[in-house]
Amino acid sequence: MIGSIAALLVLQLVGTILIRLTGLPLPGPVVGMLILFAYLLWRGATPHPFERTAQGLLQNLALLFVPAGVGVITHLQSVANQWLALSLTLIASAAITLVVTALTLHWLMRARTHRAETD
Repeated sequence: MIGSIAALLVLQLVGTILIRLTGLPLPGPVVGMLILFAYLLWRGATPHPFERTAQGLLQNLALLFVPAGVGVITHLQSVANQWLALSLTLIASAAITLVVTALTLHWLMRARTHRAETD
């Protein structure tokens, strides 16, 4: 599990370095996760240590929201002043996430059907 977490942190570092070198307007950790995604697609399967680490993170996902909640409470006045912009952003991001998830599922199901037909 420690090795998988270290690999995730190294990918985050690589993503951050790539962003600094290229000047792309993306967060480094997102680029690192895209690199991981590309590796997993290339490999065709998820290594067992990564699966265990992912399960551990998912089981404790609620703990990862504690710092964000503390930040919101700390800056509550700013949140109150920007409630409309925050609300629109949350609604738009949820809608975008829903559409992207649906399109990804559709693509994966079509690829699975195509693979089953060719076998």
